[in-house]
Amino acid sequence: MNKQRKDIVLFFMILGIILPSISIAQSDKNLVRQGNKDFQSGNYNEAEINYRKALDKNPKKTSAQFNLGDALYEQENYEKAAEVFASNNIEKASNTDKSNTLYNLGNSFLKDNKLDESIAAFKQSLKFNPRNEEARYNLEYARQKQAQQQQQNQDQNKDDQEKDQDKQDQNQDQQDQNQDQQDQNKDQQEQNQDQQQDQKNQDQQQQDQKNQQGQQNEQQAQKISKKDAERMLEALKNNEKKTLEKLKKEKKKNAKVIKSEKDW
Repeated sequence: MNKQRKDIVLFFMILGIILPSISIAQSDKNLVRQGNKDFQSGNYNEAEINYRKALDKNPKKTSAQFNLGDALYEQENYEKAAEVFASNNIEKASNTDKSNTLYNLGNSFLKDNKLDESIAAFKQSLKFNPRNEEARYNLEYARQKQAQQQQQNQDQNKDDQEKDQDKQDQNQDQQDQNQDQQDQNKDQQEQNQDQQQDQKNQDQQQQDQKNQQGQQNEQQAQKISKKDAERMLEALKNNEKKTLEKLKKEKKKNAKVIKSEKDW
């Protein structure tokens, strides 16, 4: 192979290596540019798609990642936006880019009502760029919102405690009422038991009186019966005596005198 032919082959080999790289570089740049156009037009979903495609071709494309976070933020997907901003490789970025990335991260946390994380991100943003007035303003806003929430939480806790105390007082009152009712029921039961016992005692007393009266009546009946028997016996004796005397008198009255005649 002559020298000219070798040079041609070498040229095409080098071109084969360079062209794909140029094609890839142009492709992810075009996708980012198209995403930026969609973003400016308010087509945030289309912008997100183009930024993700650019990252698929070039995962180290920091501009695509940064803009992807903005697209998610505009779609109110604050949690995902915060994840994108937090994962953005800003170690080799300028202090301004670092400050802007952390500023956007703070805003995503703020919108998601993660105030502690938001305040920390704004502080880091100001650390890289103390002149970032938007970060300073949002930091104060996040602090005020945090203070308001803490006060609201304290007020809510106080209200909850008062409600709990009122509920405890109501429960105590109810328990006292229940105890009073139980005491009344117990007193009523004791009164009923006393009345039942009194009635039982009265019934027993009356039964005893009846039994005693019956015994007395029986004894009296026995006494009367014995006395009457003696009287009856005495009467019978008297009657028998009178009857005998009467019979004797009648016998004497009816008796005939028989004279004896001599047998001459």
